[in-house]
Amino acid sequence: MDSVSVEEKVQISVPKSENDSLKRIQEVFELQKENLQTLKNSTAKDRKKKLKKLKDAIFSNREKIQEAIYKDFKKPALETDISEIYPTISELKHTLAHFEEWMEDEYVDTPITLIGSSAYVKYEPKGNCLIITPWNYPFYLAISPIIYAIASGNATMLKPSEFTPHTSLAVKELLAQVFNESEVAVILGDHTVSSALLKLKFDHIHFTGSPAVGKIIMKAASEHLTTCTLELGGKSPTIIDETANIKEAATKIVWGKYLNEGQTCIAPDYVLVHQSKKDELIKAMKEQIAKKYGKDKEARMQSGNLTRIVNSKHYNRLVELTQEAIEEGAVVETGATYEKDDNFIDPTILSNIAPHSDIMNEEIFGPIMPVIGFKSLDEALEIVNEKEKPLALYIFSKKEKNINYILEHTSAGGTCVNDTILHITQTNLPFGGINNSGIGKSHGKWGFVDFCNERSVLRQHLPFGMSQLMYPPYNKWTKKLIDITMKWF
Repeated sequence: MDSVSVEEKVQISVPKSENDSLKRIQEVFELQKENLQTLKNSTAKDRKKKLKKLKDAIFSNREKIQEAIYKDFKKPALETDISEIYPTISELKHTLAHFEEWMEDEYVDTPITLIGSSAYVKYEPKGNCLIITPWNYPFYLAISPIIYAIASGNATMLKPSEFTPHTSLAVKELLAQVFNESEVAVILGDHTVSSALLKLKFDHIHFTGSPAVGKIIMKAASEHLTTCTLELGGKSPTIIDETANIKEAATKIVWGKYLNEGQTCIAPDYVLVHQSKKDELIKAMKEQIAKKYGKDKEARMQSGNLTRIVNSKHYNRLVELTQEAIEEGAVVETGATYEKDDNFIDPTILSNIAPHSDIMNEEIFGPIMPVIGFKSLDEALEIVNEKEKPLALYIFSKKEKNINYILEHTSAGGTCVNDTILHITQTNLPFGGINNSGIGKSHGKWGFVDFCNERSVLRQHLPFGMSQLMYPPYNKWTKKLIDITMKWF
């Protein structure tokens, strides 16, 4: 087992994108401001043409995207297809099929007191938008919000993660093939570039990342009263009751956990399993790890089916997190072996976890799965509810009463019953967190609305309306009319 010394921490070298100049940031921002009215007045046909061109560009650059992501953290090409390119194409196709109807004015009913008028909601673009995206899904999480920003008629500056420099550059080059910088511009660089962008007066900010950085984004946005969508994370629990199909649960949990080496915001973070099924679950999960990735560490490293940890900084954090848990009494059921030079961490399962350990109190974001037994459902829910509200919560059960009980006594951004991860791929569902795990929703129509101002419009069609009966001067007749209105209308 590797130990991480203070000297090693100091010498950590994390690959990063080169910074764009502050001058360029200001120039692009002004260029996009000048183009806002043109984009606002663009037709559905105009926007559809751009989205189709984007879709074609993704297919044309498929191999380049795969290569770039592999260079950043050895993500298998087929896993890139499954978790980066396919969901992006799926959202593009869904948007192309539906956004014209999303753009239409939405008429509302007229109450009797407003007879003679009509009213509707007009979906108009917010304007200048800033999108800041993370490293864990560096292509999908960068392009997905761009789709909705374009569909709703905005100008967008995208700041991708500096920790996946190859993919960030590939995204920049791809978007430059489709859009003029007056509509979509990619700004590369580290946190200093993000800070410079956050000083500008954007009309909307869409951020995907950690709750800690989300607070910084929200604070900066408050200076300009800019609206924010924050897609964050947290500790997403999995609850398995005594009625669950354990083999099925193990298959789906192992896939959901070790996809992208656990570097997924909605990965199952820890498992709460009925005590009577705990040993069976651990055995089944170990079998699934061997089946999917190889029988031992060497086989798993060579399998071509496991991504690597993105950089040495995050690798060291995960090693320390695991070591601390073991020192406090955690039992290693499998894994907890490493290859430092390759940022490889073997898929790990831990049991007998101390409740106060860091691994149970911070988002793991890696291939380490704590498994905890419970005797009653209320005991499991107490563990879940003492933490921040999660981005995802997973339930495995055959008992409808238990499923409903868990749903009614917890809160989460999204939930899968008898599966993991898949709710993010359902384009007819909103995706997002609650409180610490996120603010606002995206994907599908919710993604379109996210980048729109829902403008209220009331049109009066008559020269005289009922409301004029209540204009001053106030008298007994006014009072009587108000009384009748409040009682009957």
